[in-house]
Amino acid sequence: MRFWDVNEGSVSVDGEDVRKIPTRHLRDMESYVTQETHLFHDSIANNIAVGSPGASREAINRSSKEAPSNDFIMKLPKGYDTEVGELGEYLIRTGEKQRIGIARAFLHDSPLILMDEPTSNLDSLNEGIILKSLREAAEKKTIVLVSHRKSTMNIADTVFEMKNGRIS
Repeated sequence: MRFWDVNEGSVSVDGEDVRKIPTRHLRDMESYVTQETHLFHDSIANNIAVGSPGASREAINRSSKEAPSNDFIMKLPKGYDTEVGELGEYLIRTGEKQRIGIARAFLHDSPLILMDEPTSNLDSLNEGIILKSLREAAEKKTIVLVSHRKSTMNIADTVFEMKNGRIS
């Protein structure tokens, strides 16, 4: 995401140092799912499409099914047209907000997805459902997960554990 530059060495994407990649191009190559998904006072559909202006309703629905968030959305009074309220206050659980964040990342359809604690606010059943969708997405994308949950990290091909600020 290039929030910071490295002090030593380099970070590369497809062999190119990220410092040489234009920021706009870098943003197109990545999706970022934070632990706390930020929502806007707007419809669920527009909150999913926030990073993909002009996305069709079909594409929004498809990404929601992959996330998977379609089931809970369809149970809401107006489905995808339901207003979420300021900061998502009308959604019942934080896990629902995270699912919208994951749907947002799937809709952006970038080759790299960066995820910070994507299942931290989910129960084990919903965590399993989301991990299954991430495993399927990882067949076509690179997914970088940061998580304290061992169950979440079980889907990773490679795991780096940090202790005292260093890879152990």
